[in-house]
Amino acid sequence: MKIVRVPIAPLHMINAYLIVCDGGVVIVDTGLPGSEKRFLKALAEEGKRASDVRLIVVTHAHVDHAGSAAALKRLTGAPLLAHRDDMPHYRQERAMSYCPTGPFGRLFKATGLIQAPYEAFEPDIVMDGYDDLSLRPFGLAGIARYTPGHTAGSISVLLDDRNALVSDLISSGVLLGGIVRLRSPKRPPFEDDPKLVADQLERLVNEGGQHFHVGHGATLGSCEVCRHVARLRCL
Repeated sequence: MKIVRVPIAPLHMINAYLIVCDGGVVIVDTGLPGSEKRFLKALAEEGKRASDVRLIVVTHAHVDHAGSAAALKRLTGAPLLAHRDDMPHYRQERAMSYCPTGPFGRLFKATGLIQAPYEAFEPDIVMDGYDDLSLRPFGLAGIARYTPGHTAGSISVLLDDRNALVSDLISSGVLLGGIVRLRSPKRPPFEDDPKLVADQLERLVNEGGQHFHVGHGATLGSCEVCRHVARLRCL
């Protein structure tokens, strides 16, 4: 099993991922609208085709993670997995609320960029509540887990080899994330409930997560995640 970062923006500012295994490929997050060519390029570099994709996991409804979901489903024919609590946003029925975590988040929100629309879609597999979903039917030894706190319907992927793909539960770097200080954990620009995020990250560490692959920044170790959890507890 191999985790391949798909750079949606340079300098680790926006990441999506391929999980490549013998049984095919699982995509985790879909990037901004128009990102589908980046996924086709990444697949080709791994010797894979669009038809090798068995599942597309959308971790939450922000435009930089869900923006190309509909397009990738058309290209690959793979089912989309998401959580029910972000469904009104995937359907573009209701605008999201954004809780800035600092000055950059407030400025970013004021630009309106984070609120850009994207093509609505209907997930094929809908998680509901806190029940984990096994990914073994899609060739992966691991689970999809409901990990709210960043948004109401955020989910993560926890693999048996101790890799965790947590999207925006934690970031690294500066500003949006990435650029410099890639090993320095930080809050993302927006976060609904920091205490709930801390609970989710702590649970993932306690269940064996060691390598945390993020939506903005570089991969973090469990010790860095634990330091971040401690800071969140103090807010």
